[in-house]
Amino acid sequence: MADVTRRIGLSLGADICWPIAYTEIMRQLDLSIPMDGDSLRFEVERLSIEPFDLEEHVPHDVVIDRVTHWFNPRREWIKKAILLDDVYVFNNPWSVQSMEKLTSYCAMIRLGIPIPKTWLIPPKEYDNWEPDLHETLRQYARYFDLGEIGEKVGYPHFMKPYDGGGWRAVSKVDNAEELTQAYEESGSAVMHLQEAVLPFDRFVRCVGLGPQTRIVLYDIEAPLHDRYTMERDFVNDEEASLIRDTTLLINAFFAWDFNSCELIHKDGIWSAIDFANPCPDSQVTSLHYHFPWLIKANIRWSVFAAATQRQQKPMGWQRYFAAVDEEMTLRERLDALMPIVHERFETERFEEFCETHLGHLDEVAHEWFSTDMARDAIRQKVVALFPEHEVAGFTDLFFDRIQKWRAVEGAGTP
Repeated sequence: MADVTRRIGLSLGADICWPIAYTEIMRQLDLSIPMDGDSLRFEVERLSIEPFDLEEHVPHDVVIDRVTHWFNPRREWIKKAILLDDVYVFNNPWSVQSMEKLTSYCAMIRLGIPIPKTWLIPPKEYDNWEPDLHETLRQYARYFDLGEIGEKVGYPHFMKPYDGGGWRAVSKVDNAEELTQAYEESGSAVMHLQEAVLPFDRFVRCVGLGPQTRIVLYDIEAPLHDRYTMERDFVNDEEASLIRDTTLLINAFFAWDFNSCELIHKDGIWSAIDFANPCPDSQVTSLHYHFPWLIKANIRWSVFAAATQRQQKPMGWQRYFAAVDEEMTLRERLDALMPIVHERFETERFEEFCETHLGHLDEVAHEWFSTDMARDAIRQKVVALFPEHEVAGFTDLFFDRIQKWRAVEGAGTP
């Protein structure tokens, strides 16, 4: 039996707390996994940014990426790593680069997922008046009645960038006058007008990491550190199944390993309003109570992908489209689609792998999150975000919420 090392690279931006937790828990796990006659061990390395030779081979088996959606040098390095060395990356960089809110809405509309009525409108102005643009607009741009479109969408609605961006430039529009003002202020951004699902009784975020999900009741009116609530039992079993399956469907369809889906409940219907988020918030300062779940889920999926040498796969959209028809209910559509989803995520194989090789993860993580090292990881992130006079208080707040997680969910609860 040969000793084989699988290498996991962390492609990081301003991340502080989760790489510390991930790396330290991986170190304490001290994994040695028998597979195909070998004994697999694992190394974790933070990736640096530097010039690279296109023909240079990459030693990593898996890369957990946090920056390619906005940092082109890292995106191109990762594309090269996939093409040259079959590196498996969270998430597929081509999908992240090409799929924006509009694309995700259209695909899910075709699959029958409830999406609020949405229109795209041309930008109010243009940054670059090159000759080709001027001639294109002169010949083909048509005047349109913004107020008429607003009526078709319905009031209230939201104006927001078609490609998203962490609540960037989102405006609630209650009437035609506010619509005109929001459009005048939108500049060169291409905007969606989307029907508001109001009044709603529940707003949830469901985080998906591989075939794993966590549903959180989300309070959009709260300060950032309180938006991910610690509420429990806010959905019944049937609703939880629908939310999880919707999230996994979206992630599998777009080849996203790690993504979050926002859904709003009104009049018995869960509407997906935002689900192209393939770099979800991973910081303890927002996730707090839910932070340990994220770390454990990340470890499970990355170790599984590295150990099994998981490969990037074609998205194969036609299989999804062919599996549903217009006569199906939403639940029937999801039931028809989930076998494709679980095949993509190798869910059964993943669960067996975790049970066989990662049975001690819960205990190790439960213990680590009680340590001074865990508290210091929290403090480091707090220092980066909060003024000095608030550091001690917020460090205690987030650490105490994690201790509540340890008490409520405990070792042995995924």
